[in-house]
Amino acid sequence: MSVLKLGLPKGSLQQATVELFGKAGWQISVSSRSYFPSIDDDELECMLIRPQEMARYVELGVIDAAITGLDWILDRDVVQVTELVYAKQLRRPVRWVVAVPMDSPVQSVRDLQGKRIATEAVELTERYLKQNGVAAEVEFSWGATEVKPPYLADAIVDVTETGSSLRANNLRVVAEIMHSTTQLIANRAAYADAWKKTKIDRIGMLLRAALAARGKVGIMLNVAETNLRRVEEILPSMKSPTVAKLQTEGWFSVSTIVDSDVVRRLIPDLKEAGAEDIVEFPLNKIVD
Repeated sequence: MSVLKLGLPKGSLQQATVELFGKAGWQISVSSRSYFPSIDDDELECMLIRPQEMARYVELGVIDAAITGLDWILDRDVVQVTELVYAKQLRRPVRWVVAVPMDSPVQSVRDLQGKRIATEAVELTERYLKQNGVAAEVEFSWGATEVKPPYLADAIVDVTETGSSLRANNLRVVAEIMHSTTQLIANRAAYADAWKKTKIDRIGMLLRAALAARGKVGIMLNVAETNLRRVEEILPSMKSPTVAKLQTEGWFSVSTIVDSDVVRRLIPDLKEAGAEDIVEFPLNKIVD
């Protein structure tokens, strides 16, 4: 039986990735003592790897496909199969930024000339400094990067979703290097294999479908023909509501997909417009 070797990100993105796969239809069980999670698919063999190292192992063919950040695949010869916009907390790209203490005299990247910068993304930082004509000392940070300034470093280059951790450590952003989204990537030889390509593409499709369903719910209701137009006018949808005749003469069934944050307003409005038997239901996937 053919097996696809799949790399999953270890660390801050790990839990969000496991939950996403769950929504997509795969149940993954992670043991605290193992780097090889179990998955309910005999055609997949999973391994936990730090996102920073993932692209190198995919490029070498040690693993066939993987989930990692765009920031970690720069200059790597891999196939970018699909973009998956999610992070540890939010459903939006993360940012790599240059940050300094609040009272630092540094106001722009050019003020970093001759300074010491701590970061996990050494190559990314050195490339950015070179592009801006700045010579600075860039050292690898093994973690807790936000606490390095001002005693161990003049500045840091770090990834942030909300900026709350930077503010909590009395840091301010002076420059933004790039936005990064999560990516499904593949080894070129693996992606050239018909079976593996199909498997990888199907994983990508279902993961995108699970992401598309986040923050959305389904709504079903019944309505008399005399109130149908009123209901349709207030009912949002991705395209247009599905309307079907019921066996009961003069009645229709209406269903649609809406953003979950409008439901608390929408259901009372629908009821007042004449809708009956209103049902809200969760969604796992939306395949476009």
